[in-house]
Amino acid sequence: MTSSLDQLKQTGTVVVCDSGDFATIGKYKPQDATTNPSLILAASKKPEYASLIDTAVEYGKKTGKNLDEQVDATLDRLLVEFGKEILKIIPGKVSTEVDARFSFDTKASVDKALHIIKLYKEVGVSPDRILIKIASTWEGIQAAHILQSKHGINVNLTLMFSQVQAIAGAEAGAYLISPFVGRILDWYKANHKKEYTAAEDPGVKSVQNIYNYYKKHGYKTIVMGASFRNTGEITELAGCDYLTISPTLLEELYNSTAPVPKKLDPSGATSLDIPKVSYLNDESAFRFDFNEDPMAVDKLREGISKFAKDAVTLKELLKAKIQA
Repeated sequence: MTSSLDQLKQTGTVVVCDSGDFATIGKYKPQDATTNPSLILAASKKPEYASLIDTAVEYGKKTGKNLDEQVDATLDRLLVEFGKEILKIIPGKVSTEVDARFSFDTKASVDKALHIIKLYKEVGVSPDRILIKIASTWEGIQAAHILQSKHGINVNLTLMFSQVQAIAGAEAGAYLISPFVGRILDWYKANHKKEYTAAEDPGVKSVQNIYNYYKKHGYKTIVMGASFRNTGEITELAGCDYLTISPTLLEELYNSTAPVPKKLDPSGATSLDIPKVSYLNDESAFRFDFNEDPMAVDKLREGISKFAKDAVTLKELLKAKIQA
């Protein structure tokens, strides 16, 4: 019998591995891979990645003029070292995240993105295999536009929880967006005190709505559902452009032979009555409409804080290595 994972791929969905643990990635044969500070932090604590840390620390010591600069340089190089190793396993692209502390600073996000691309070039990785991950704030979306239009650098807009963010991201010309399915579900379960079937899942519905909006209005930006809590959420989105899935859920799909019919299709969106909205150069409209969605506001704030906190923890780990 064909596995559920292979059936998912046959619906036209590109499977992406959501992990910094590249030792587990090859088994599932994903096209691409995504990482974030939390995933890199978890992976960096495993002994099999010690050599990558050593390489990054050596680079940081040579590059930084003081300890803080050495730590920053080491972290950037570590992200690139993980990305480089992942790209040896997958045929496609890897996402590398800009420091979440820059989520409200367009220039800092652009500068950091350009620096990351420069580091990849120095280790022999072509920019066309990299996606720069930036949080879907107004400032992050503007950074995506600059990177895409002026520098030809592909961007993955992450921490996306609303159609408002998705519309602005598509207008900015982002290569890819990552709407977070499971975190939306978490919020609704906590605030409405109820359980949801996969078909009712508000995170699933959010991605379906974004997908249909993009296909209806001809946007080329790739929709990549992310942050899943169970395989039901994944199979309800079969046919979505991309889905980025954790190794745990990939394993469940790999070991299952349950049917995975295609649920999303571009042709199904063309007949839908979906009015077109625009936030292009209209920051006040974006902020007002985004603010009207308390779930999106809560989860964006929480996500930025979590990624920033994990980046600080990772820096402390690297600082200790530098000082040792």
